[in-house]
Amino acid sequence: MVLLGEDAVEDVVGLDLSSRRQVGEVSSGFWDHVRRRGPEQEKSRGVCGGRIGDCTVINHEFEGGMAEKEKKFVRVAPFECAWSEDLMFREAGRGCVAFEASARNDVTVVFRENVGSQHYHYKRDNSPHYTVILGSHRNRRFKIEVDGKTAVDEAGMALCSSSAFQSYWISIYDGLISVGQGRYPFQNLVFQWLDTNPNRSVRYVGLSSWDKHVGYRNVSVLPLTQHPISLWKQVDWSEHKGEEGKDDEELGEECSDYEKWGLENFLESPELSDVNFIVGEDEKRVPAHRVILGICGNLSSCSSSDVIFLRDVEYPILHSLLQYVYTGHTQAAESELGSLMALALQFEVLPLVKQCQEMMDRFKSNKKLFNSGKNVELSYPSSRPHSTVFPFGLPVYIKKLKQLPITGEHSDVKINIDGNRSAAQAHKIILSLWSIPFAKMFTNGMAETKSLEICLKDVSPEAFSYMVNFMYSGEINMEDGPNSGNLLLQLLLLADQFGITLLHQECCKLLLEWLSEDSICPILQAVSMIPSCKLIEETSKRNFATHFDYCTTASMDFILLDDTTFSHIIQHPDLTVTSEERVLNAILMWCMEAKKLLGWEAVDELMNPLTPEVNFSDRLHLLNDLLPFVRFALLPRALLKKLKMSNLSKRIPILGNLVTEALNHTEMGLANIGTDKRFQHRRSSFKELQHISDGDSNGVMYFAGTSYGEHQWVNPVIAKRIFITASSPISRYTDPKVLVSRNFQGTSFAGPRIEDGHNCSWWMVDIGEDHQLMCNYYTLRQDGSRAYMRSWKLQGSVDGNSWTDLRAHDNDQTICKPGQFASWPITGLNALLPFRYFRFVLTGPTTGASNPWNFSICFLELYGYFR
Repeated sequence: MVLLGEDAVEDVVGLDLSSRRQVGEVSSGFWDHVRRRGPEQEKSRGVCGGRIGDCTVINHEFEGGMAEKEKKFVRVAPFECAWSEDLMFREAGRGCVAFEASARNDVTVVFRENVGSQHYHYKRDNSPHYTVILGSHRNRRFKIEVDGKTAVDEAGMALCSSSAFQSYWISIYDGLISVGQGRYPFQNLVFQWLDTNPNRSVRYVGLSSWDKHVGYRNVSVLPLTQHPISLWKQVDWSEHKGEEGKDDEELGEECSDYEKWGLENFLESPELSDVNFIVGEDEKRVPAHRVILGICGNLSSCSSSDVIFLRDVEYPILHSLLQYVYTGHTQAAESELGSLMALALQFEVLPLVKQCQEMMDRFKSNKKLFNSGKNVELSYPSSRPHSTVFPFGLPVYIKKLKQLPITGEHSDVKINIDGNRSAAQAHKIILSLWSIPFAKMFTNGMAETKSLEICLKDVSPEAFSYMVNFMYSGEINMEDGPNSGNLLLQLLLLADQFGITLLHQECCKLLLEWLSEDSICPILQAVSMIPSCKLIEETSKRNFATHFDYCTTASMDFILLDDTTFSHIIQHPDLTVTSEERVLNAILMWCMEAKKLLGWEAVDELMNPLTPEVNFSDRLHLLNDLLPFVRFALLPRALLKKLKMSNLSKRIPILGNLVTEALNHTEMGLANIGTDKRFQHRRSSFKELQHISDGDSNGVMYFAGTSYGEHQWVNPVIAKRIFITASSPISRYTDPKVLVSRNFQGTSFAGPRIEDGHNCSWWMVDIGEDHQLMCNYYTLRQDGSRAYMRSWKLQGSVDGNSWTDLRAHDNDQTICKPGQFASWPITGLNALLPFRYFRFVLTGPTTGASNPWNFSICFLELYGYFR
């Protein structure tokens, strides 16, 4: 569990990207789809909102329903916790949660193996879990707890803020817990701790509180496919991995050098300089950059030539001024403060003037400071103390900086697109500060080094304009419009091409925020082969897989996906389908490069006049690779027989073999399948309702009582979500409502009836026409009598007539007292079969003396994979 405290920075997810591909093939309707499927059209899901691939986002009110845009948050009451099965790490023990929170103290995030309840609290949790606390003890301490015991307790870390939402991220990787603040995970690290005995089972994330309300919004759960440090090295430096002749050590040195890259690298450097100071009696020449001096002060009062004479100024004074301008900090002796202030005033570097004056006033008021022999430290107060990116942390007038591309003042390079359109009047040093490719272009002796004009080809002028504006403002100011989606993708690829990391991250963040079922395919087309876009690619693939039916029927954009991407989706562990027939249809359409929606029967008709080579052309060999991923054995037997007789099976040998194999296995009852995935249901096609404890709120009966997670619980029999019948007529003591009421009933039984000449007592549950359950656990509760059951069966049925035994009990002694709960697992192949009807049948008398065939239970619950 993680508790967060007072002053953090902003937002959620970002990741670096890398490619030189163009986006001309992206579907033109991309952004229309994105706007049409805005948040106002998303279906409410109670505590948690929709799902964005591997990025699960909470954005609804805690009470459920749809909130207005500015109210998309979860408000957690004191000592409570908000849970959702959507807030789950993709891989147990490894994941990252990023979110915004507002609280006075104790922003609390829980990491545990299973979902908890609303009234869960970590102080009462006996199961394994992690608790990381920033802002504990009235926002004065940082803590990490393991299974309720304090492992880390550090003072002086205040991170909470009740006045505004602040952004945080928390990652867990095999016991390495990292906590940071700000919009980008794995940056702005606050604390890191390694559990020497790691809990690799934690998976679910709960949003909790202590004694004050906590507001949460924009909660995202991200996958960690590798150690966070190596992940970010891959992201930031993937552009170098394709270069030949560089080993890991050389790449590491490049990464280290780049991390130090900034304006300070140009301090008193002749690289890109366009003005020189002549200083002191010995006329020392000191190079500088006119545009930098201009945005930090004012050069208009000085000479407009390339040389500025300062013979009355000593070099250390000028050095201190330039160091302050280029790095944001400097130092000077007390005796030099007056001269430094005068020089700063001459060039109108007003922050330095103010600091020199304040320091001189301190010396005057405290005589003991005189003659101390120590240099005075002077640092510009940055508005973003954690940011090292230009222009933050420097005494720059931002308004002046933003106007430079418009005014062209001090411009030393004109950039043309395709040789016929002026895109920007820019400054080589500013472009170089953001982009290593630009820096190399302007400093390594290439033609562009001395040229005042460069030409770029195959670049979108509009996207390039946005990129240049970003380098002068640090912001993406893109308005929503018909072409916004394509423009954002083009901007992202330009950011990759020129190595502008922060712009990569901003574009990635926006794409993840705007990702929907309608935008997945265009995004995958653009980023699928770009190494540094792995987060977006994996998120999009998972989103596609979990909305497979929609993505393969709403449009034909998926046909344009490359073979690797489509194959990964077909094999994705989270592939969610209503039928394996959908998977077969999608594979056939993709391999045919179909122009319209087709089912396998329509394709089968085309196989009569045309050969497979004509129908599938270049993708015929891929058809042979993809068909084995269809789980034919899960198709209805009648459909398999129809497939076997089809032209497809006759003319595509591998399909015929797979269908025959599936038919053979169904005839043998799916025996000896082991762990072969071809014969197992896709778990993600069903919602997992997992047994945690006797009488818990995780089963099918309870889930149906909440209208499948839509509202507060009501008796599902009364709500007509569940239908229960008994072997005896309905009466005061044979009441179906009782079995799902969650209240103890002293007398509740199903009486016997004669069937096939034998006594038979049973309770039967119908979970509804549109639902099925692969049952793997169940719970019963004895009523107040001592008629304990000893021999019975749990059976399942698709139609309510033909029954399959799921578990048989013979002289089971588990129940031994009135009101007792008991639960049993269901194992074997039958636990993989989905049923609508379930029946508990007595197969032998109970221990009751007077009515031994009364089936006396007052509660039942079923668990497993539900749809």
